[in-house]
Formats: sequence, structure tokens, C-alpha cells
Amino acid sequence: MITIKTIGFGLIVLGLGRRFKMFKYVKSLEYPINIKKKDLRMAKYLITQYGGANGELAAACRYLNQRFTMPDDKGKALLTDIGTEELAHIEMISAMVYQLMKDATLEEIKQAGLESNYTEHGKDLFPTDSNGVPFTASYFAAVGDPIADLVEDMAAEQKARAIYENLIDLTNDPDVIGPLLFLRQREVIHFQRFKELYEEYLKKGYK
Repeated sequence: MITIKTIGFGLIVLGLGRRFKMFKYVKSLEYPINIKKKDLRMAKYLITQYGGANGELAAACRYLNQRFTMPDDKGKALLTDIGTEELAHIEMISAMVYQLMKDATLEEIKQAGLESNYTEHGKDLFPTDSNGVPFTASYFAAVGDPIADLVEDMAAEQKARAIYENLIDLTNDPDVIGPLLFLRQREVIHFQRFKELYEEYLKKGYK
């Protein structure tokens, strides 16, 4: 049995074994979100990290699918742990978008170029990229080969890091920059953990 504790979704305890699979949800964000100023254009850009090709939803789905074909418990645990934390990052992005758009008027929505989203979804969150392209499962790969999957994962983390850096360049609001810096750093850590596992698997001949 593998039992993992992580700060994703505040705290998620996940057990993997023959008898149970469980998430325990503690209702606090992994990093506090307290955005005071509306910025609908920033919300439009930020939504890409919810439903875009290199966003958090794609990452969570990618890792939580790939974990089952990892060749040992260490690999299964790592992908479960990181995949679970990505769920917490979805929650952070969603909270940021909500706060950036809170109390927005229809005129403000139009000015930000979000009228198409409003037409289809009102003020609900919906997973798209910043161009409005909806999320698709084709964004993540799970080919059943641990080396190939881990290379995919390392690339995904680096692309997400780059996007967070681009997003930071688009705002001067410290209430937005703080969470984005935190998320960027988590991508760096995830890349390092995947790289360590990748190198270990190469040495073990998993190729």
C-alpha cells in the first residue's frame, strides 16, 4: 500500500491499495489568493493555465493516468503526488480568475473580449486556453512507457513554467504575481522530481 500526504487541495491524503482509494479534502488553498482589483484581461490570459494545453488540468490528467503503468511503487507514488497537487493548482487558478472577474459588468466583459465566453457560460468558469479554445484530452499523453511518459512530463513542467513567467510579465499587481511565482516554483520542483526518476529508470534499464 502507498500512502501519500501532500498539500494539494489544502491537504489531500491519498491511499492506493487493493482495499481503498481515498481523497481527504481540507478546505483551504495551497497558497492564499486575495486579489483586490478587477482585471478581466488578466483573467482571460490566466484561464489558459486552467484549460490550455500546458495548463494544470492537462497536467493533473496526464500524471494521474500515467501513474498506473509506472514500473514500481516509487514511480506510482511520485506521479500520484504531483498529479494530486496539480488539482490544487486548478483550484488556485480558478480562485484567481473568479476574483479578477468579481462583480464585472457586461460592458467590462465586452471590453475584455470575453463576450463569447459569457454567451456560452455566463460567469461560470470553463476550461479553455486564453484564445477560448476548449480543453481536450488530446493535450496529455499516456503511452505506457515510463521513459517516454517522464520525458513528456518534464517537457510539460518546463512549458508551464515558461507560461507562468509570461503571465507574470503581463501584470504589475502583487496580489496576482505572488501566487504566480509560487506556481512557477512548483513547476520547477516537479521538473526536478521527474528528472530524478527518469535518470533512475534509465539506470535500471526501463527503456
